[in-house]
Amino acid sequence: MSTVAPPADWHRLDPRTVLVTALVVAGVVAGAAIPVTLGLTRWFSLPVAVLQVFAGAVLVIGAAAGADRVRWHRTRYRIGEERVDLHTGLLIVKRRSLARGRIRTVDLTANLLLRLLGLVTVRIGTGEQGSESTLELDPVTRTEGERLRRLLLERAAIAPPGVHREGELAVLDPRWIRYAPVSFVAPMLGGAAAGAVMQVSDWVGAQGQVIEWVGDRFRETPLLWVIIVLILAALVAGVVGALGLWIEMWWNYRLEREPGGTLRVRRGLFTSRSISVEEARLRGVDLVEPLGVRLLGAARLDAITTGLAKDQEARNADHNTLLPAAPRTRADAVAADVLRETDTPTGAALTPHPRAARGRRLRWSLAAVLGPVLVLTLLGALLTPVLLWIALGCAVVAVPVAVVLALDAYRALGHTLSGRYLVTRSGTVRRSTAALERAGVIGWTVKQSVFQRRAGLLTITATTAAGGGAYTAYDTDAAEGLTFAAEAVPGLLEPFLERPPKDV
Repeated sequence: MSTVAPPADWHRLDPRTVLVTALVVAGVVAGAAIPVTLGLTRWFSLPVAVLQVFAGAVLVIGAAAGADRVRWHRTRYRIGEERVDLHTGLLIVKRRSLARGRIRTVDLTANLLLRLLGLVTVRIGTGEQGSESTLELDPVTRTEGERLRRLLLERAAIAPPGVHREGELAVLDPRWIRYAPVSFVAPMLGGAAAGAVMQVSDWVGAQGQVIEWVGDRFRETPLLWVIIVLILAALVAGVVGALGLWIEMWWNYRLEREPGGTLRVRRGLFTSRSISVEEARLRGVDLVEPLGVRLLGAARLDAITTGLAKDQEARNADHNTLLPAAPRTRADAVAADVLRETDTPTGAALTPHPRAARGRRLRWSLAAVLGPVLVLTLLGALLTPVLLWIALGCAVVAVPVAVVLALDAYRALGHTLSGRYLVTRSGTVRRSTAALERAGVIGWTVKQSVFQRRAGLLTITATTAAGGGAYTAYDTDAAEGLTFAAEAVPGLLEPFLERPPKDV
């Protein structure tokens, strides 16, 4: 039976996708082969179990490769004058199309296997919610991926006003790796490592032996020291994991401004990533300072922009990060270059908030830690005095920490206007300094609780179609907050402000 060739303007994915699928499935099968073989030896001899696992692996790999061969044969794409079309499917044919005028992102990703073969995955998106707003070409050659990126992001744009420079804006400094161990990722990876050891030992039926081995090592050690040693071991594992993750994510990092007004971030050691941000869609930047990173005088820089992909994969890949954790002065300098400003808005002097805002944070923090302490105290009075000692220990440790964090959260509060941008700052565990373009504000939300009204405070939020969608100045002086909003976007808030009656 003859096959009708597709029209000349239609293109296929790279046929080596079948090889990629076969190799990936083979790796997964190889990882599962050992525990499956050990499990089968309960009923069969070792040679028979190995033969059965091998036959099953061949069938699985062959089926996966065959299915991907059908997918390749039934998938084609076309770049037209007005639309990008993607047709795929065997029994149920899916025809998807995106208007070229709505395309905001063309990102290239390649894991180690794709890089060895000179292939990339191309993700074309409009930046809207849902999978229907994204087309994925997986895989094409790197040359074809670069061609598609340039073609689909090509704009006849006029460069925004202000000072700027083209080309390289930032490049990786290996010394930035020192900020990886103080991120929140390290303790999470440590806990994950401990959990992985227990899970794998359970799979091979050796969890009891592992627990027994650990118990033998600490048989003569007091319980407190056992806990301390195990926590330190988990932290060391977390630090090692955080360093490895940072190297994988940010090695070969480079931030560039390309002709036509596009910011491009390239990074990745094993899995390379290329993310493009149109300056026409950029509405500001967010200087993010997690607590550990901030203690070392560093910050990372995120883009506040419309049109970035918002699906789950994009959110898990630091899709809007322009600069990893770097010295604060460097982050401010990159922010100025990105925004085409002489002085960065993220470094502007902020208007402090009233002392009543400090009292609110102290009360919130103390209530958060004293609530559990009170519960433990009541249970200790009813059940056992041990809980009373636990409550006392929690109070001694948690109350000073709560007070310090509350005072730090108050010192973080601030807002101001800096040229074309309004700036808000808040947070302690995760401090955020957002510089939002005033022209990007589409509305204001003003909130004032009964307690805020008594203290002369209010919370005012700038809503926008970019970034997180809302940027808030918490617990400002009531008059100052309204003035700030009115001056930031003249004419937007004034119709809702109460004015005193005119004298007759």
